[in-house]
Amino acid sequence: MGGKNATIVSDKADLGKAVEGVMRGAFGFGGQKCSACSRAYVHEKIKDEFLGQLVLKTAELKLGDPTERTTFLGPLINENAYKNYQSFVDKASREARIACGGRVAISGSMGKGYFAEPTVVVDVPKQSSLIKTEMFVPILTVESYSDLEDAIRRVNDVEYGLTSGIFSGDKEEISEFFAKVNAGVVYANRVSGSTTGAMVGDQPFVGWKKSGSTGKGAGGSYYLQQFLHEQSQTEYA
Repeated sequence: MGGKNATIVSDKADLGKAVEGVMRGAFGFGGQKCSACSRAYVHEKIKDEFLGQLVLKTAELKLGDPTERTTFLGPLINENAYKNYQSFVDKASREARIACGGRVAISGSMGKGYFAEPTVVVDVPKQSSLIKTEMFVPILTVESYSDLEDAIRRVNDVEYGLTSGIFSGDKEEISEFFAKVNAGVVYANRVSGSTTGAMVGDQPFVGWKKSGSTGKGAGGSYYLQQFLHEQSQTEYA
């Protein structure tokens, strides 16, 4: 049922791993995953450095034929997603600042499909729909924070609660994040995708708030019971 999944990047994080993890979480499968990272909150001490590296890495991603090994992003799923992308980009250009991407591909063979660039947006108003609305397109917002508690509050300040992530080398920060974040599947220092890629059979997948209905994870020990009826049997002599 979707998510508006966020990643926190602490000033105690391994910056290279954080950039790679957020990029993969945001733009893998073109952002068209319920668990895709669509928001990043980066400590103010490292925000500029993080953003600079993220923009460089994102700009290098190859957009094109997904059957080619070197391609990272294929086309969006359909015309509706293509139009949504353009609408969100237009809103971002008016309300915020586009740091990278923001265009659709119209030349060559890509002009025949729904190809859209991975896009990084900054300076977004806190109550903007860009922060609140699930998009299912390759758009990531990046904002700064100064206090971890406030960052977690902002992560939680959406109606969804599917996945979330943090990059930090501080065990106490990770413990605080796990204890306070309102999401069903949470990760720390996941380089292959900061909010994505739950391992089937090992990590039950569950959403809180409007990202789920029961709070019980598929593949978890409590999930099967939802499909069963209890019966209390008593026999007297």
